[in-house]
Amino acid sequence: MQLSLNFGENTETTLQPLEKRPKGKLIQIMPDNFCIVDIETTGFSLANDKIIEISAIKVKNLERIADFSMLINPKKEISSFITGLTGINNTMVKNQPDIKVALKKFKDFIQNDIILGHNIRFDADFINREMRINFDENFSNNLVDTVSLAKKAYKLENYKLSTIAKYLNIDTKGAHRGLKDCEMTYLIYKDLKNHLF
Repeated sequence: MQLSLNFGENTETTLQPLEKRPKGKLIQIMPDNFCIVDIETTGFSLANDKIIEISAIKVKNLERIADFSMLINPKKEISSFITGLTGINNTMVKNQPDIKVALKKFKDFIQNDIILGHNIRFDADFINREMRINFDENFSNNLVDTVSLAKKAYKLENYKLSTIAKYLNIDTKGAHRGLKDCEMTYLIYKDLKNHLF
């Protein structure tokens, strides 16, 4: 069952040339079938940084049915700050596949599923950029952002993933790794379904 949420006007877009066509749009439902996605990157600049890990959990009828996670060689140095944050270092990614190989497997995993994530536009922007560079196509899956949902359900000092997880007594050990962040998002989303409906 998919439940509609009223977050405001949801505008449709017409098909446009690739360079002008928008990536998947944020949608206003709480689906039962989706893929949770999280990436880790060399930094926060869409112009200059690269994906170093891409992870996903496939969910059907709100049940976790499959996982996907790959480290990626970004072909650039990972800073000590990012290693401190994520635990991912240069040695770990040295012999890993490049982004094109990883994205092909990622695309096969997510297919046309709705993509759910925490601050999902950040992840979608990086994925969209790499899909355009490597496959000449947009990341067109529709998106659901758990940040917006959490702001409706909880009164917290901030809406970081770990803050919400701690509020819900969800284990945060290993946070800032792709699959762990997907797992926390999954558990938060299940609570959000109960809270909002």
